[in-house]
Amino acid sequence: MKNMSRLSQCLAFAIIAMSMVGYSFAQQLSQSTAKVVRIKGSARYADTSNVWRPLKVGDALKAGSIIQTAADSRVDIVLGDKDAAENRLKWGQLSSYAGAGGGSDSHSQRDFIRISENSVMAFEKLLVADTGTDKIREIELDLRSGKAFGMVKKLNGASKYEVKIPNAVAGIRGTIYTISASGQLDVLVGSVVVAYKDASGNIVTQVVVGGQRFDASTGQVTNIPDFDQKEMVKAVREQTGPNVPPTTFVNDNTVYWVSPTTGFNGNGGANSGNNNN
Repeated sequence: MKNMSRLSQCLAFAIIAMSMVGYSFAQQLSQSTAKVVRIKGSARYADTSNVWRPLKVGDALKAGSIIQTAADSRVDIVLGDKDAAENRLKWGQLSSYAGAGGGSDSHSQRDFIRISENSVMAFEKLLVADTGTDKIREIELDLRSGKAFGMVKKLNGASKYEVKIPNAVAGIRGTIYTISASGQLDVLVGSVVVAYKDASGNIVTQVVVGGQRFDASTGQVTNIPDFDQKEMVKAVREQTGPNVPPTTFVNDNTVYWVSPTTGFNGNGGANSGNNNN
């Protein structure tokens, strides 16, 4: 827990540039939900009462909830809305997979995550504030086992979206990504900053950009194999429609970082690329 706290602190400095305006709205953040829009196979969830229940399309889960998927199963979820009850019927109409091109514009513009088979994910924080012109979001997910695929629209500087895995924390902006609890991260579009513990026990930050695969267990960055890229594109088109390429997502490629040894860049500057200082 102590190591994960240090990773989270490192990542918080690495990706967040909070303006005074953003800070004032951050004080007005309120609870939102994670809404189940599709289920293939079976899954269950537990809330803060620690009682496991079958998961259903239309369920609106609050922070503190945990989802567990069975073999040959997956769950599609949209994140961070306050109007769960109003949209429950709409999500219920999306209960069956139609294959590639079966997406809906009603949720393709929202933050989306697909939890793969034999996976466990906890929703630790689901907060949102409406500034009148934009939304500030704070989302913290904990992938304890298995794998997840996600699409995140562009976040403003006051927002935060993190995915924890056992040995790392991934900070996500406007990105399409796949992440596994074993430490593998694929980024199709955009960029992700990962704070992880290397073989010597040092906390290191790594920027992973579109087309790259990063392995937190080795610290290596490689290209995503062609087959895996095609699988990610297929997952995108299931949500956005067959004629909408993933490049239409607006990406925030500015990377704010902190050196694990020298601290935050005091000049307020932004740096990108590999940083092991």
